[in-house]
Amino acid sequence: MAAVLRDVEQEIDRFRGRLLAAAVFVLVLFALVAARLVHLQVFRHEELATQAEANRIAVVPIVPNRGLIVDRNGIVLASNYSAYTLEIATRGVRGAGLEALIDELAQVVEITARDRRRFRQLLGDMKGAESLPIRSKLSDEEVARFTAQSFRFPNVEIKARLFRHYPLGETGSHLLGYIGRINAAEKAAMEEWPEERQSNYKGTEYVGKLGLELAYEQPLHGSTGFEEVETSAGGRAVRRLSSHPPTPGDKLVLSVDIRLQALVEQLFGDRRGALVAIDPRNGEVLAFVSKPTFDPNLFVDGIDSESWRELNESIDKPLLNRALRGTYPPGSTFKPFMAMAALNSGKRSASTVIHDGGSFQFGNHVFRSHGDKGLGPVDMHRSIVKSSNVYYYTLANEMGVDLMHAQLEPFGFGVRTGIDLEHEVAGILPSTEWKRRYFKKPEQQRWYAGETISLGIGQGYNSFTMLQLASATATLVSGGQRFEPRLVREIEDAISAQRRPVPREAREPLPLKPEHVEVIRRALQAVTQEGTSTRVFAGAPYSSGGKTGTAQAVSVRQGQKYDAAKLAEHQRDHSLYMAMAPAEAPTVALAVVVENAGFGAEAAAPIARRVFDYLLLGQWPSEEDIALVREGRAAAPVGAPRRALDVPLPGVALPSAAVDAR
Repeated sequence: MAAVLRDVEQEIDRFRGRLLAAAVFVLVLFALVAARLVHLQVFRHEELATQAEANRIAVVPIVPNRGLIVDRNGIVLASNYSAYTLEIATRGVRGAGLEALIDELAQVVEITARDRRRFRQLLGDMKGAESLPIRSKLSDEEVARFTAQSFRFPNVEIKARLFRHYPLGETGSHLLGYIGRINAAEKAAMEEWPEERQSNYKGTEYVGKLGLELAYEQPLHGSTGFEEVETSAGGRAVRRLSSHPPTPGDKLVLSVDIRLQALVEQLFGDRRGALVAIDPRNGEVLAFVSKPTFDPNLFVDGIDSESWRELNESIDKPLLNRALRGTYPPGSTFKPFMAMAALNSGKRSASTVIHDGGSFQFGNHVFRSHGDKGLGPVDMHRSIVKSSNVYYYTLANEMGVDLMHAQLEPFGFGVRTGIDLEHEVAGILPSTEWKRRYFKKPEQQRWYAGETISLGIGQGYNSFTMLQLASATATLVSGGQRFEPRLVREIEDAISAQRRPVPREAREPLPLKPEHVEVIRRALQAVTQEGTSTRVFAGAPYSSGGKTGTAQAVSVRQGQKYDAAKLAEHQRDHSLYMAMAPAEAPTVALAVVVENAGFGAEAAAPIARRVFDYLLLGQWPSEEDIALVREGRAAAPVGAPRRALDVPLPGVALPSAAVDAR
């Protein structure tokens, strides 16, 4: 019995030990839980509360309205309107399933072949995009029809967004540029931006790609706003908690007169070329024309592959901004600058007489004048008025290439003007140093004396933009005043509506002697009275000056004569004209080139005359006169001119389904 009792007591002791161990274990566990709770509730309270709040609250960016662009008279050139788009979440469906989905969607809303091409183009260009539009600018009826059947399309949704609109279509397209979807390369570049700027582009899908839209992207974009919304466990927005509205982009007020721009584009017709008109008193650009043009509205939604191929592969190169990037030999428009270089350097006085016998021989090469007819004794005034080639052959030979470069580069030849656009080219004003840098082979790097001769008449390696030639003309006729050309005159704040002028940097003036400037001014004026552009400016009630030019597009072999009829149209000479008005105190200086159009007085000078009539007289040419200019058969204006302000612009109305959101 005693043995049994001892066994029971031992069992009880063991049980008590196990019970005590279990109790200790439980207490330790509770202590750990309590410690964890203290750690979470006390020490990590703020951190975890923030995370919980973040899971409950989503911050949604609100993209601002893009700023307007208006001309100097307030005519709207770029605006916005709201419309609905039908977008496919491409990550949720691919390949054959995507095509089947589009076919099914086409039974609900109209989807054209162009819509499909544009979508495929975007699909290739915008890899990684969450969604892409298959249809834009849906009508209210189409929105209602899709909404009623949206349950069938889990990867498709309707979005409301702002669209950019260019009301004048092709008018001023190279000047304005266009916006487009952010591509992969741009997205990668944005990752290098400062954090603040990156944040301002949250939710932004479209940016400026070209022209002023690109150059003034930041002020046009505005400031992105945001909304704080409470979300469900599934991520669906339940209610809005707070909102910070976006700030619309600022308005650009241009110095350009869009009516003048439209007139010049009409005068070019189907011909290629460029014109730049500048106010020499301040550097404001009055017209900035490149022909042919294109419709920037094509790019807003994403251009389809067929339209892109048509623009990109056209022999006329409509996407090339000829005013900014097209370079041409200046031909005889270069002669007034050569004359000024001679006066500045002391190489020749205005009274020095050179005999023009119709040709100039240098070594074994004969450099000829147009028509091979000599002008006889020629001083500086007559050399410009009658456009003597021999006078400038001999001058170039006397000066040499490096002195010419030193004298003419300050006018802006061979250097960028600094205009407020991206991608300007510098052109070529040759020198011995330039040739050493430009060519790779030693025999090509050497400068030959014979290469200097043709430079004197604006040929050879000389190659400039019309922007450079217009800017140089403005500097010449203003007595040496130099400005960086500017397209934007003012920027208007979107909130306060206050306008701040865009700074126009006045560069150090050239030290031109007034008596030298007067020699050139009188000669340029005489060109319109007794020289090569007399017929074009006959009857003008104002004074003007100018210089015609004819520049080779292709070289003609020595001994052969130029015959336009035997050349393809794209190989014929270019027609150029540089001019200013009024002659006594110029308020406009311009340069114009009409590609492959021949003699400057036949194609380029008539356009300049109509520009001056518009600016100085407020006149718009008659339809008959416009037709003659476009055909290259115009001289002085014919028909009754109209009051410029009475002529309607060829504007494009906003789509009927669009709601103006300006």
